[in-house]
Amino acid sequence: MEFACDFVYVSPPAAPKDNSQVFKRSALLPPVNWIRPAAAPPPPPVKSDESCPKVGEWPDKSRQQGMAGSRSHHYDNAYLEQQSSKRLIPTRKTALLPPHLTSASNSRSPSPNQTADKFIYDNVRPESLEGHSTPDIPDGTGLDANSSGHTAPSAPPLPPRPSFLKNMPEYLDLLPASSSHEETIICPTSAPPPPAPADDSRPLQGNPNVILVSLGKLLLEKVQCTQGKPTSCSQCGAVLYSAYDNAINGCYFCEQGALSVGLEHGLFLLRPPKKLLSNSQPLLIFCIDISASMSITSQVSTGEHFIHRSRLEFVQEAVLLCVKKLSRKQPDTPVGLITFNYEVTVHGYGDFPSLVLQADELIDSDNLKAAASAFATPPPLSSTKDFLEQQVTSLSAEGTTALGPAALVAITMASRHPGSKVIICTDGKANTTLGNLEVEDNDARTLLSSTIFYQKLGERAAHQGVTVSVLSIEGTDCRLDELGQLADRTGGKVVIANPRMLQSEFEQIIDNNTIATQCTVSLILPKSLRMRGEKEAGHKTCRKVGNVHPDEEITFQFMADEAEVLSPALVSTVSIQLQLRYTLKNGQRMLQVFTATRNVTNERLVALSCLSLPIIQLNSSQASAALAVRGRFLDARRESEQQMKLIKRVVEHNRSAEDRQTYKEWVDTMEPLYNNFHNFTRAKSVVSDSQSLTDAGAALLYAMKQSNRKTIMIKNQQNLHFSPHWKQSKD
Repeated sequence: MEFACDFVYVSPPAAPKDNSQVFKRSALLPPVNWIRPAAAPPPPPVKSDESCPKVGEWPDKSRQQGMAGSRSHHYDNAYLEQQSSKRLIPTRKTALLPPHLTSASNSRSPSPNQTADKFIYDNVRPESLEGHSTPDIPDGTGLDANSSGHTAPSAPPLPPRPSFLKNMPEYLDLLPASSSHEETIICPTSAPPPPAPADDSRPLQGNPNVILVSLGKLLLEKVQCTQGKPTSCSQCGAVLYSAYDNAINGCYFCEQGALSVGLEHGLFLLRPPKKLLSNSQPLLIFCIDISASMSITSQVSTGEHFIHRSRLEFVQEAVLLCVKKLSRKQPDTPVGLITFNYEVTVHGYGDFPSLVLQADELIDSDNLKAAASAFATPPPLSSTKDFLEQQVTSLSAEGTTALGPAALVAITMASRHPGSKVIICTDGKANTTLGNLEVEDNDARTLLSSTIFYQKLGERAAHQGVTVSVLSIEGTDCRLDELGQLADRTGGKVVIANPRMLQSEFEQIIDNNTIATQCTVSLILPKSLRMRGEKEAGHKTCRKVGNVHPDEEITFQFMADEAEVLSPALVSTVSIQLQLRYTLKNGQRMLQVFTATRNVTNERLVALSCLSLPIIQLNSSQASAALAVRGRFLDARRESEQQMKLIKRVVEHNRSAEDRQTYKEWVDTMEPLYNNFHNFTRAKSVVSDSQSLTDAGAALLYAMKQSNRKTIMIKNQQNLHFSPHWKQSKD
């Protein structure tokens, strides 16, 4: 069990939308809806019976209320427009900043000993002037020192401007001094916008909480079997560590903080078979289409000359070469041959005659199963090689395509030996009664019946430990979206093969041995976490895998449960348990348990710095393809786009040229899910509004769904390989 991130990442708590809840506004600031007056209000009229207050004295209370009202006066645009002709409005807008400095050029007429670069200080208290004293004048009264009959003393020369003020902006006088009729309207400039928050200040897009399970690696690893039976929780099924058998003091996964934690690692024998199965070799069955369409020829270059060869001839050559190679390396392998057109033939060997099923026999499923079960198992290839080569060489193409009955017979024969393989090679749609796929546009009932037929057949093959692979000939239409269910459920391959590449495709399938059958993978999380993208949305899930091959890898996603509080301050670590249940070739039923503990973090940079790019890419490919093959194309696109944002963020954070190249190749691999998916879907059916996959789309998506870290980048080459046929499939 590997984690894409060394930490369990949880998104930081979202900030409130209202800024007033984040920043406390100072009480010294004016109200939010307060509008600064454009100019100082004129002094209120003085009645004849009232004398002006002396300088240094406050007016009476009624006068204060009048001043307060004048200071709170709001000027609208109409008033400003009316007063603009009477007032001096500067054309240059300056920042509204504290008026501790004013420019000499905008103030009173400079004295002879002042220069343009000198400043005078505004609002200077009288005590700071040598030998002069002037009483304070309240703000907003409209009075100055001259209005009271006193003459304001002239200011002394100012010292030179300090060096640190050379870059300070100029300021305007808040109160004009040149004339009582001239007033200045302060027009502040718009402040520059604050810098946009960095990308690191936002939660990560996508989901870095991904678990990779390398099934082949875990099952092939030699582990000492644990004595006794596992101690399991009755609610969630977690295997717990206990010093005593069947003694549990609470389950950690059901009730976080309980004493009983998950078992770190263990291998248990669940059910020994009543009789150990012999180590007999699994079967290899070639199920070959010999219908009339297999006689179509194509031009092939042989040095200086060109010849025409039929599709069947290409298949015959590939099978003969595989048989020859197997007889040298694995002579004990039993190999069977089944052909189908308007009838199904199980080819015999030696003294055993061939079995031919035709007409009404191809309609009855029970009759087909009984006939296949009664047919003898082929002996090792070392004794049947010559006879098998003779049978393959004598094949001829004619008739219809009874693919459904042939697949049923082949899987029934192979089910007697767990780990067996069935390779179906065809170039057209099944068009006989059982499993008919040629009625997609005019008979919804028959098409639904055929879909159910192939689904059940795949389930049966997976339960019996049979791997089914489907190969179609390039340039044909076989409805691989339906046939591909056989391969996908059993762990086989779905391939569109060039006729000249059939041998290499056969050999890859033959070399991919089955190491375990009936495998199920369970993942159990604490209740503060939940699964994502699984049928079970809770804190545990169980996925049926079926047959396991050496390079088998699957991925899971999980995330914090919104209903639970999961914070690094409250929960510093979490434990996750993985359970593998599988059956060995000898019939033993095994349970393997792994429990891992990870720290919790909500720091984005911490998660990015330890994120595994290949695991995230593999999970995105598998999850998106799994949605697409079920017809959920929009969900598949959303899933891939979300994880692509996370992968792009990792590449930007690492700043690695190798990661950038890997990212580019992976984007090319995922291109069908973004822009070109219409090239992989058929037109909507007449009897349904849903869209199905073309053969090229089915082959690509099934391969992505079953990919691993080694093969994920090969899909880019497959895209290029299939590109000439996208338009053909679309047409």
